[in-house]
Amino acid sequence: MLSKIENGQTASAIATLSKISETLEVSLSWLLDEREEQDLVLLTRDNRRARIGDENMGYSYELLANRSQLSRFEPTIVHVTPKNLNLREESYTHSQDEFIYILEGSIYLFYDGKKYFMEKGDSACFQGSKPHLFIPVDDKEAQVLTFFMDNI
Repeated sequence: MLSKIENGQTASAIATLSKISETLEVSLSWLLDEREEQDLVLLTRDNRRARIGDENMGYSYELLANRSQLSRFEPTIVHVTPKNLNLREESYTHSQDEFIYILEGSIYLFYDGKKYFMEKGDSACFQGSKPHLFIPVDDKEAQVLTFFMDNI
């Protein structure tokens, strides 16, 4: 799997990358972003990398800041694939806690065996170590602002 990810033959779930980053003791953005670590992270929309990931896996995402040793969180926009394209069914777990805010559209948040409807303007904070998954509600893409927060 690692070889396929490295060679661009497959896209990996954020949860999988999170586990790899934890094992390597590096931040999630260190795996995803090729830029050097900085003490000021200023990233204009035009300089931000396009989406990373594969919509056929049920999502793609954008890093909102590159490697920074100043913080213990990873800001990301998760693009949840429309229902008619979504193939993802199994839940994720990872070591970081997570905060989400729905920027556009709506999702079902499956968390620890329960289903929650969330729409634009809703937010949630939860333990990443419990099974969770974003599922689209309809055939429109949803955008979820996500902060992965390292446990101290």
